Amino acid sequence: QVQLVESGGGLVQPGGSLRLSCTASTFDLDNYAVGWFRQAPGNRREEVSCISSSDGSTYSVGSGTGRFTISRTENTVYLQMNNLDPDDTGVYYCAASKWCWPGSSDSWGQGTQITVSP
Repeated sequence: QVQLVESGGGLVQPGGSLRLSCTASTFDLDNYAVGWFRQAPGNRREEVSCISSSDGSTYSVGSGTGRFTISRTENTVYLQMNNLDPDDTGVYYCAASKWCWPGSSDSWGQGTQITVSP
């Protein structure tokens, strides 16, 4: 199974920015669609953004639309997060699959924590 690693989380003030990275340790991530998901405390995991492997098409849902940008370079997928809000706090996961959106049976990373607080 694919092994994914997220990085780039941390504590940031409202209005700040972060860039998350998702890499694969044992294979070429370029051959997979990659999605970013968020799980806030007490909530279910929800979709944030996804990028295809074939043509680089991107999909965004929820409150991050217009503030978050997904992109990819060689073997890494990024989530640029701007104008962060306390409601963006949560654990962010990346997952890989053949097409957007990855499901629970696909490969997932361990997550990276983002806390947006003054």
